[in-house]
Amino acid sequence: VQLVESGGGLVQAGGSLRLACVASGFSFDELAIGWFRQAPGKGREGVSAFIKYEGRTEYDDSVKGRFTMSVDNAKKTVYLQMDSLKPEDTAVYYCAVERRPVIPGVVLRWGLAFGFWGQGTQVTVSS
Repeated sequence: VQLVESGGGLVQAGGSLRLACVASGFSFDELAIGWFRQAPGKGREGVSAFIKYEGRTEYDDSVKGRFTMSVDNAKKTVYLQMDSLKPEDTAVYYCAVERRPVIPGVVLRWGLAFGFWGQGTQVTVSS
């Protein structure tokens, strides 16, 4: 599994950014894919996830109504459209894929174990 994120940057509060993650080495039909973020001094938290084999998309409460996750299956790319950004959204954003079987060190969220990670992209929201 390989994941390459892009699209981070510096934006003012209230602005928008769109992150992209190009994925390879697996099928969206078989494994869930999601976005996580990690702010300085904090743990990695789940932002959103697309679970095609269960027909559901999940969002953390902190981003519902502001962030939208989408998938382009032909391009093997997932996007995270982030609108109405707030300073508290500042973090490194990671693309992640479910890992089965589970191994030590996975991050659990929405009943799934995420164990493959991209390199991350920095998002900074100024007030």
